[in-house]
Amino acid sequence: MLSSQRLPRPMQSSFPSNSHLIHCRLSPVNHSSLELEQKRDMPIFSPTVGSSTGLSFLTHLFNVDGSSNPSSISSFTSPHSLSNFYLRYSGTKPALHTSKVSLSSGAKTESPTEAAGEVTGNSSSSTDAIRQARRSADWKAARVYFESGSIYEGRVEGFNGGGLLIRFYSLVGFLPFPQLSPYHSCKDPEKTIQEIAKGLTGEIISVKVIQADEEKRRLIFSEKEAAWSKFSKEINIGDIFKAKVGSVEDYGAFLHLRFPDGHYHLTGLVHISEVSWDLVQDVRDVLSEGDEVRVKIIKIDRKKSRITLSIKQLEEDPLLETLDKVIPQDSHIGSDSLSTNGGYSIEPLPGLDAIFEELLREDGVDDVRISRQGFEKRVVSQDLQLWLSNAPPVNNRFTLLARAGRQVQEIQLTTSLDQEGIKKALQHVLERVP
Repeated sequence: MLSSQRLPRPMQSSFPSNSHLIHCRLSPVNHSSLELEQKRDMPIFSPTVGSSTGLSFLTHLFNVDGSSNPSSISSFTSPHSLSNFYLRYSGTKPALHTSKVSLSSGAKTESPTEAAGEVTGNSSSSTDAIRQARRSADWKAARVYFESGSIYEGRVEGFNGGGLLIRFYSLVGFLPFPQLSPYHSCKDPEKTIQEIAKGLTGEIISVKVIQADEEKRRLIFSEKEAAWSKFSKEINIGDIFKAKVGSVEDYGAFLHLRFPDGHYHLTGLVHISEVSWDLVQDVRDVLSEGDEVRVKIIKIDRKKSRITLSIKQLEEDPLLETLDKVIPQDSHIGSDSLSTNGGYSIEPLPGLDAIFEELLREDGVDDVRISRQGFEKRVVSQDLQLWLSNAPPVNNRFTLLARAGRQVQEIQLTTSLDQEGIKKALQHVLERVP
């Protein structure tokens, strides 16, 4: 590519009519060095333009049809190598490969304006070719980052109504606001997303390429995915974190986890069923945006970068082993809170009759009866729940608990089966009972 500096003006009056031709060659390494060769009877002034070193490199790296050169790209595929190459290449002006300027006696000499026009046309074509080759190489680099999952340190060029604009070498990609790390909003909770974006302009942030489609011109980044790569190694199932409520949906709430450095880096979901042991009709009745709570990690999907959290599992499970623990006995509870079957029968909860009948058909089950019942102060679920107590059996009697609404019934199961046998029997029964 020729520089924009104008070629030296031919000085016609300084040459005698029988002057020799002067041939100038520009070195590809040193722009300032000139090797002068004298030749006779050469054509009139005719500049010719060669290829630049940058374009030669890209042509060597990628074939004309767009396929890669395996022998050249093997040392070029790592993100570190890509960064080093583009830092060098972007700061270097393409050197002139060959330029010839010829003057001959007795021939018509082109004016400087005409010569400059021809040079400018060739220079423009060469510049466009270099620019296109580089953009093609940058798209290939983006696909390498996408396929390898490597983290890219990108500069925030600006923002619009939907997200940030991230510089990726000669390309500009997009980072949607939902793909921002919770670090920013938790650090400055008073700021709007637009104010946060304005403050990030010019900053370098860690991102991952989550979409690189050259044909559709889509280059999408995620800061959340980069944060997952950095911090997901520090979490395990059963860990307890302080968390801040980010958003509340009909099906649950998204909470940001606070790490030992005092910042919020990852986000997890608390499903509506894990908010409280009480029956929750609307999550917004329990949680609001900005609330700070303690949560327990109950599931991690590392392939999908998802964390499942629970609030209620940090509290004592009300579904305990005996009716005495489900309904504590104290002076504040009336006599009707807990009753026995002394002298009268207790009507089974809806659906228990069918379960009892099927249980008695199982081998090893001798007797099933309700021993007592009680009423809780709160409703956990309107559906019938049945579970086996971990309390040791007494005289081959195991304890079952059944609950529906506020009503809880204690069931004595006389059997020769062990706990595992009873669990299998209950499973068979529940498969048969609609």
